[in-house]
Amino acid sequence: MRILTVDNLQIRKWGAPKVATDRKLVNGYVRNNFRTLEFSDRDVAAMEAPLGLRDLGRRAANRRLIETARNWQPDMVQLGHCDIIRNETLAEIRKAVPGVRIAFRNVDPLFDPANVSKIDARADHVDAIFITTGGEKLRRFKRAGNVVSFIPNPCDPAIEDMDNSARPADAFERDLVFCGVGNPTDPRYPLVKRLHDALDGAMRFTSFGMHGPGAVWGLAYDKVLAGSKMALNLNRTEGDYLYSSARMSQLMGNGLLTFMDAACGYRKFFGDGEAAFFGSEDELVAKIRQFHADDAKRRAVAGAGRRFYQTHFSGEMVGRFIVETTMGTAYSRNYLWADEVIR
Repeated sequence: MRILTVDNLQIRKWGAPKVATDRKLVNGYVRNNFRTLEFSDRDVAAMEAPLGLRDLGRRAANRRLIETARNWQPDMVQLGHCDIIRNETLAEIRKAVPGVRIAFRNVDPLFDPANVSKIDARADHVDAIFITTGGEKLRRFKRAGNVVSFIPNPCDPAIEDMDNSARPADAFERDLVFCGVGNPTDPRYPLVKRLHDALDGAMRFTSFGMHGPGAVWGLAYDKVLAGSKMALNLNRTEGDYLYSSARMSQLMGNGLLTFMDAACGYRKFFGDGEAAFFGSEDELVAKIRQFHADDAKRRAVAGAGRRFYQTHFSGEMVGRFIVETTMGTAYSRNYLWADEVIR
């Protein structure tokens, strides 16, 4: 099995990438013994452009992708967030590689109209679409020639390589952390401020990106997670079925006790033994205080959540699901989200 992944690999971030979903899936493909080749659309565009001006390299990046596919003859092309690549290029790849299957994965929210437009634009040109939101909202992207499905945000043991659940409370710099870019129009913005007020003096709570230090990425983000025993998984908007930012994989995969709004629907997969769900702000504050006072319970729940995430939502598991769904082969694993596939 030969897979060509096309994504923004953030090479020019020089070791300080913002997210790593593409890397987790590539690692998963390799762990499944699939031959995998990566193509970074933005980096190729900049490399091919005069004076490194990326926008001037868009046509060249599309041309290089066709050349790559022709040379490498993949069985499957998996697109990520690669807006530079045109749908006309996908048609040329199909001509150059007869029988190739094309998948598109998207990890941004469906409450963002611009993101919905991006998925709509791909829907008629790919064989499968994978989105980190579930439920009926996915039917909008169903076409006669494609399949659409939810996927969880994957983790990877080489990236989520910490286990904070194994460490005692006094090993951490802070008791509670939240990382997210602050936008005053988001409901979570005033919520985080109220949490600071409610927890002030009771524990060490730091929010990076709003009401505290600036946002952190790359190694700085890893160090923040390493120094935190509990964390908030707060989305810009709550309530979209099975939607969560990739933050969930980073928190649970590293063994931080993770608090999340019950409206996200993730009780479908795990319960109070793996994560701390809350239905109201008062319940959230009460549970934060409870887990802060009972470190044995914090460690037990965080550890169970980490084991669940690393087992069922690994890049290896999610990657194999993407391949089998796209290629139309029988499922070889018990994927907990297989009932979210729309054929």
